Amino acid sequence: MLEVQDLVTRYGPVTALDRVGFTLETGTITAVLGANGAGKTSLLRTISGLVRPESGHVRFDGDDITKAPVEDMVRRGMAHVPEGRGVIAELTIEENLRLGMMGAARSGRDAPVTVLRDAYELFPVLGERSSAQAHVLSGGERQMLVIARALLSRPRLLLLDEPSLGLAPRIVAQIFGLLRRLVDSTGLTVLLVEQNARSALSIADTGVVLNLGRVVTSDSASALIGDTKLRHSYLGF
Repeated sequence: MLEVQDLVTRYGPVTALDRVGFTLETGTITAVLGANGAGKTSLLRTISGLVRPESGHVRFDGDDITKAPVEDMVRRGMAHVPEGRGVIAELTIEENLRLGMMGAARSGRDAPVTVLRDAYELFPVLGERSSAQAHVLSGGERQMLVIARALLSRPRLLLLDEPSLGLAPRIVAQIFGLLRRLVDSTGLTVLLVEQNARSALSIADTGVVLNLGRVVTSDSASALIGDTKLRHSYLGF
C-alpha cells in the first residue's frame, strides 16, 4: 500500500530524515519507534505532505504522492492524527466529529448519519456526551475524539502520532486494543509513531526503529521484542 523510498527531510541545517525507506502492507499495523529526536514525527509529516522532503519518494497504491497537496491525501484515503489531541474546545463533540467529514470525497461513501453512528459505536463515551463541549473531556476522551474524527473520512491509511502520550496505561490499552480490532475487521492500515515501544509492539505486525533520522532496523514486531540488545539500546525496555 505505502512505499517510502530514500526520504531525506531537512529543517535548515538539521537533517530530520536521512534516506529513510520501508513499506507498509495493507491491513497491518507498523510501529515507528525511537527516542525523542529520532525523526518519527517528521516522517509522518513528510508522508502526509505537511513537510516537503529534499529527496526521495512516497508512493501510495503505486502512485508517487511525494509532491501531492495535503487535501489530495485525504481524497486518496489517508488520515493523519498529529500529536497533541487537537480538538476545538468550544465546539461540541458532535461538531468536532463533523469536521472530519469536511474535505473528504463523499462519493460512494456512507451517509453522514451512518458514519457518525459508527463512530459512536466505536467510542460509546462520545455518543453519550455528543452534545457536550469538547473542553469537558479528559485526555483519554480527547484522544478518542481525534481518532474518531479521523476515521469519519473512511481512510484506508491512518497515521497516528504518539496517541499514548500522557495517558494512563488502562486508557492506552483500550485505544490500542481498538486499533488492533479495527485493522483486523476492516482492513485499515495503520502507521503508528510511538515512544511507548512495549505497548506499540504488542499490537503491531511490524516495527521500524529510527535513530537520529536513520532506520536502525525494520522487522516483525515479535523479532524486535525478542532482540534484547536492540530493545535495551533503542527502545528503553
